[in-house]
Amino acid sequence: MRRLPWILTAVTLLAAACGGQSGPEGRARPAVHDVTPGGTVLSGGGTFGAPAPRATAIAYDRALVPPGAWARVTAESGAVLSTAKVEVRGFLPGRTYGVHLHVNPCGADPDDAGPHYRDGHHSHASAASEVWLDFTTDRRGAASATAKQDWAFAPGRPPRSLVVHAEPTRTAGADAGSAGPRVACVTLAAS
Repeated sequence: MRRLPWILTAVTLLAAACGGQSGPEGRARPAVHDVTPGGTVLSGGGTFGAPAPRATAIAYDRALVPPGAWARVTAESGAVLSTAKVEVRGFLPGRTYGVHLHVNPCGADPDDAGPHYRDGHHSHASAASEVWLDFTTDRRGAASATAKQDWAFAPGRPPRSLVVHAEPTRTAGADAGSAGPRVACVTLAAS
């Protein structure tokens, strides 16, 4: 019986530490911070430039992605969860951009990045089935965004790029997932 207070204290502390983790409709979700060993870790970024061989950060529209703009992207996936983060500087101030992970690397043509990366269990575009990282820049043109999904990247088929679009992502209706022209792209590689 002497162990019972110790066990109750440990359980109480554990419950308090996880208390803020809730999903839709308030359902508890486990707190997961680390990528499963052997999981996927991708990154990319740099200063946006013109399309060129081996370019990792490409600007397609210099009016919306000014010279000197840069981005840093990470995407991690474990056995059942994935997290993507983007940080930008030097974009137009006070503007919202639609941002998504895509299936192919960036190329000279904005369409080279292919369609949005989507969980294989969904046939429609939504924030639950795709990785949407829309951001609104501050007065200096800086922003960051994080998206967490309750699904993992497909083994051997992770996302290969992050595409910045000219408009915010439409979240409903037949146009859900669309966000206007592609204005910039960052190729992702294993890190």
